[in-house]
Amino acid sequence: MPEEGAPPGIPSGTLPLPVVDGLQLAGPYRAALRPGGILRDSDGRGRRLPRFFYEIDSWQTALATPLSPHFMLWELIGVDVREAELLRRFPRYVPCAVTLMAAALEPFRAAVGTYVHIAANGGYRSPAHRLSAAATPHCWATAVNIYRIGDDWLDTPAAIERYNRIAAETISGVWARPYGAGPGFVDDQMHLDLGFVIQVPHGAASEDGEPP
Repeated sequence: MPEEGAPPGIPSGTLPLPVVDGLQLAGPYRAALRPGGILRDSDGRGRRLPRFFYEIDSWQTALATPLSPHFMLWELIGVDVREAELLRRFPRYVPCAVTLMAAALEPFRAAVGTYVHIAANGGYRSPAHRLSAAATPHCWATAVNIYRIGDDWLDTPAAIERYNRIAAETISGVWARPYGAGPGFVDDQMHLDLGFVIQVPHGAASEDGEPP
């Protein structure tokens, strides 16, 4: 049976949020989100962007929606003025793989035994975000930047390397940026990602243009 309070048509076990086909959104949203389009990484390799999104109608909904036992939706969608203005307003759209990132963080959270603080612009950010000049798993909602764990600020080699080791031991397949200066490194936060992962939820529209 569907979970109590789940909207009609959303199967049990998924978020109680509408799943939206990005190709059916209004033109300005399609231009910003580029659903199903290609974004090139820093080496020029093309990566296909997500097509299906959860629709978030308000900040109150983001505050009230758990993605996993210890991570709420709002923690993974916080952005600043570097995000496109349209995508800072509601409704907002986040790729469905955001649930995979939250689930992946759970064993890490259990290992550190305390709060994990995700930075602004450190979860999902769109291809229109000013930090998205090249493909980054942030545009797939499968990356996080963590600036603090409990009382530990992640701004030293020892802190970042310690927690990178814990992440490698607890999150299967995770990639952590090493400490250092310049592209591909971090010096004031952790960067963890699962790669360019696309999640297509049950009940989503057919991807070949034909009726399901």
